[in-house]
Amino acid sequence: MTQLNSIIIEGNLAQEPELTKTPSGMEVCNLPIAVNRFHKNSNGEEINEVSFFDIQGHGKLAEVLSQTKKGQGIRIVGRLKQERWQDQEGKFHSKVRVIAEHAEIRPFREVKQETKKNMDYDIER
Repeated sequence: MTQLNSIIIEGNLAQEPELTKTPSGMEVCNLPIAVNRFHKNSNGEEINEVSFFDIQGHGKLAEVLSQTKKGQGIRIVGRLKQERWQDQEGKFHSKVRVIAEHAEIRPFREVKQETKKNMDYDIER
């Protein structure tokens, strides 16, 4: 059976990206994105469920991702990577992140504070 590790995720940057370099000189950009899921609970009330995902880009893509700003919309196509380690106390840890292979970045538009208060979210179902 063929194995597939592919993900498409779309959301907004939750904080400013962090650009670093590996010892070999390759650029790495880490950024978290927030993804909203709107649904109704059993009482019919609208629920906004927010999930946060850690994204990592390498090389030229890292340079591009580092130019984004908090709040900006982005779509990432990539793969999942699990990192595992053992801490000094012997406890095992695991973390899954998205390794970006392609990104589509929306133009950044700042929203005025008073406009944010008056925004009405109309979700089509």
